[in-house]
Amino acid sequence: MTRPHRLRLILRDLGTGAAFASMAVSGQVPVWALGLVLAALLVSLMGWRPFARAPRLTALLLLPLAGAVYLAVAAGQMDLVVAACSFAGLVASQRLLSETNPATDGQVLLAGLLMIAGGAALSGELLFAVCLLAFAVLASLSLGLAVVEAAVPPGEPVPVRHVMRPLAMGVLVAMAGAVAFFILFPRLNWNMGVRRASPGLGTATSGFSDTVRLGGSGTLKSNPRVVLRAKLTPDPGTEQLASYWLGRTYDTFDGQEWSTIGAPNNRRRTRVTLRPGAEKQVYQRIELLPSYGSRTLIALETPAKLGNALMHTPTGDRRTQLQELGGDELRFVEEGLGYSYEVYSVPPDMDTDPGKMAQKEMDQLLALPEGMDPRIEALARQVVGDEEDPLAAANKLSSWLQREYTYTLELGGDVADPLMEFLFVRKAGHCEHFATALTLMLRTQGFEARLATGFFGGERVGDEYIVRAGDAHAWTHVLVPGRGFVTVDATPPAFRANQSLELLESLISLYEAIESAWRTSVVDYSFRDQMNFMRDLSRPPREPGQEQQRPRLPPLRAWLTAALVGAAVYWTWKYLSRRKSRTPALEATRFVDAVERQLVAAGVRPGDGETLEDVSARLTREAHPLAPAVSPLTRRYLEARFGQRPLRPGEAARFLKELKQAIEAQRQQPPKARAS
Repeated sequence: MTRPHRLRLILRDLGTGAAFASMAVSGQVPVWALGLVLAALLVSLMGWRPFARAPRLTALLLLPLAGAVYLAVAAGQMDLVVAACSFAGLVASQRLLSETNPATDGQVLLAGLLMIAGGAALSGELLFAVCLLAFAVLASLSLGLAVVEAAVPPGEPVPVRHVMRPLAMGVLVAMAGAVAFFILFPRLNWNMGVRRASPGLGTATSGFSDTVRLGGSGTLKSNPRVVLRAKLTPDPGTEQLASYWLGRTYDTFDGQEWSTIGAPNNRRRTRVTLRPGAEKQVYQRIELLPSYGSRTLIALETPAKLGNALMHTPTGDRRTQLQELGGDELRFVEEGLGYSYEVYSVPPDMDTDPGKMAQKEMDQLLALPEGMDPRIEALARQVVGDEEDPLAAANKLSSWLQREYTYTLELGGDVADPLMEFLFVRKAGHCEHFATALTLMLRTQGFEARLATGFFGGERVGDEYIVRAGDAHAWTHVLVPGRGFVTVDATPPAFRANQSLELLESLISLYEAIESAWRTSVVDYSFRDQMNFMRDLSRPPREPGQEQQRPRLPPLRAWLTAALVGAAVYWTWKYLSRRKSRTPALEATRFVDAVERQLVAAGVRPGDGETLEDVSARLTREAHPLAPAVSPLTRRYLEARFGQRPLRPGEAARFLKELKQAIEAQRQQPPKARAS
């Protein structure tokens, strides 16, 4: 048996590592399984096979591990799919460290396929696609080298350099065939089996708490992670949104932090109506990603109806209910990794109802913290003057704050009176300082206002809009009679959206665009998409607003020209294929036929089904006198037949002449020498 080639084993091991990584990127594989598989992979890549001497004994070690995993599943400490994926990784590790032979290689690759299936079930995200592609390429190359290796006589080197190019071309053709099969073969969409949510590799970066503490640095504004995806109807059609995404509001400020006095409603519902709708509403299908890290619903201002919520968990999706809290906040009842839901919002330029508010909540819209610096009221009176309209007064204060104060994220720690510090000492702060100042200055003049928090902006990716953690924002709601709460933002416009590094934001935007294409074209690809694809091939889609016209067939000369061009392309391809591919194969076949005839004449007859490679291996084992002449001849035949290295002019004749001379030399030997 030929010694396994080092490159083939490395490709096999790396392919197994890619298969395990397809599960690990979901973030659900236990740490102990991750450590064991990584250790086994490193040992195998270094060429060590510590289990080669006792494969059966080490295989028995998997039994107690299987029992421990089963007990963990039975006790509810581990999900069944995660347990199966982890055990598949352990099986692959045991095989990697065992003796290398065709049976072991097949078992390793089979375990890799099982791990790929597990990765698809756990997440199916974009990183899984990268691991899937890596496994497909590495495993295919490893299998191809194994076939060539098996055909090489013992003791002869494997012609790796000459076979890698045709193997690579074969892998490309196989990948293209797989894509065509995926597109055209009737199928259900992947979401029937894939798990929608996984915690990923990072931690949650944003969310909402019951209070907002004024002070500290706004480090969240520099975070570019995507926390929300939304599809809007009607589609705004813009690349960047200048919209406010409301999470919750606060009405009580104690000098240090904001809170809400509204009591939660213990009633749980699948749909909640916050206020009457309008004729022109904005429909949103929103997905909160695991990086969001909160149960608070987000919606474009001003939300009217919310519902049809799905909770995404590692075990699948299921419906969940909503609970109404104070401050226009809605929360999901159950904790999940992510959520999807529907919202109808009233556009900002339309009058809205202030929503369901108790009298004490209405009274709190004018409340001021005890011991507030009196200079704040005097400053507000100086800016507002005799203005009696709440919206006009808010716009005056907002413009003044943007003109006189500086936006910054570089702030110190907590201070005794953060609002006084912002207005009279530092004269610089972030959005929470601007919004707090505007809200309380309005209250000192008798105008009802509250603090609102959520996100600002939105970046288009495909047919959706994404919102980043750095888009977190705070602004002011002013209660205007007859119009409801109106948004007024005192933060300078240039600093309302995220303040992350442009390069990092561009890289994440590129990743999001690729991931969106992956989800749309692969994960959510369904039978309907296949029908649309086939229809578009035969009937290009019409532009929006274009009137449907009766189709007209091309003239006869167009059909004749297309037929002639197609025939010319076909015959050209057939001629070139025959010259480049079939000619070397035929020459190699004639060459091996001539070799076999000479061997038969010398009394070396092949057995049933025995090829030239088998004959060469047999002669080598038997130490036959013709073995030194047949081995290089066989290797050259394999290179010419499979390695795209055709025989040069006169090369076949030279090999046949050398073989004939070796046969004649054998015949001239004495019988005793020939027998020895």
